[in-house]
Amino acid sequence: MTKAVALIGAGAMGGAIGARLLATESKLYVFDPDRSKVAVLVAQGAVGCASAADAAASVSAAILSLNAPHIVRAAVFGPQGVAEGAAPGTLIIDMSSIDPEATKVMATDAADKGLRWVDSPLSGGIPKAATGELTLMQGGTAEDVARAQEILRHVATNQTHMGPAGAGQTTKLINQVLCGLNFLAVAEATALAQAAGVDALRIPMALAGGRADSAILQEYMPRFATRDYRKTGRIDNMVKDLNGAQDLARLGHVSMPLTAACAEVHRLLTAAGLGGEDQAALMEYFKGPGKEVHK
Repeated sequence: MTKAVALIGAGAMGGAIGARLLATESKLYVFDPDRSKVAVLVAQGAVGCASAADAAASVSAAILSLNAPHIVRAAVFGPQGVAEGAAPGTLIIDMSSIDPEATKVMATDAADKGLRWVDSPLSGGIPKAATGELTLMQGGTAEDVARAQEILRHVATNQTHMGPAGAGQTTKLINQVLCGLNFLAVAEATALAQAAGVDALRIPMALAGGRADSAILQEYMPRFATRDYRKTGRIDNMVKDLNGAQDLARLGHVSMPLTAACAEVHRLLTAAGLGGEDQAALMEYFKGPGKEVHK
C-alpha cells in the first residue's frame, strides 16, 4: 500500500532513507535547501518541494534527517517550517542524532501546536539504509512510536521503543559510545598487528565467533589495514555524538574516561582536517609524529 511521507533533509543519510522509501512504494515529498540533493530523489520518483512547510502539507508524517538541534528546530518551527504546513496530528519522526534535552523541548513545543513527535535515531549507516536493515531506537508515546514503526518498517529490521521523548536519542548516544570505542580499539589493534608483522586481513577470520568479534571488527579491520577510506560516515559526526554523551555524563555525574580519550582522538583528527572523512581514517592517528596525514 502506497503511503505519503515527507522527508526533510536529503543529505547522505537522508538521501539513502529516501531512496529506500521510494524503492518500497512510498510517495515521497522532499525538501532540502540544496536543490541538487532533492534532484537525486526526484529522479527516483520523489516530489520536490519548495519548503518544509510545502512538503508537510501533503502528508500525515514527516521524517527529519538533519545534523544539529538548531537545524531541526529551524526546519520544524522556523519560517516555512514543518509546523507551518502540517495538519493537526501530523507525526514528526526525527531520525537525526541530536541531544536528548533539546528533543524533549521540541517534542513539547510540537505538542503545543497539535503535532506528534517521535525521536528515532539510527544505527547502521548508509549501507543498512540501502538494504532496509537499519536499527532504530525510539522515544515517544506508545501510539506514536507504533505509527512510526509502521512507516519505517521497510527501512529498519530492528525498531525498539525505549521510553518517552528523548529516550531514543539517549540510547543513540550510548550506541555511539560503544561504536566510537570499538572503532578506535580495532584501529589500534590493526596498527599493532601491522607493526608486529601479522596479516591484519586474517584477524577478523581468526577471531570470528570469539569474545573479541564484532560487526566493526569484521567490516573495519580490513578497511583499516588497506586504508580504504570510502565514506559511509564522518569523524566529525562522531565528535558531535561523543560530545553529547559527555554532556549527558556530566548531568548524571558519570565518569567516562575511555569515552574522553576516544573523543580526543576524534577531535585531533578533525582539527587536522579529517572531520569529513570516514571512521576508517582513524588509522591516520597511528602514523606517528612527523608523518603527513591523508586528505
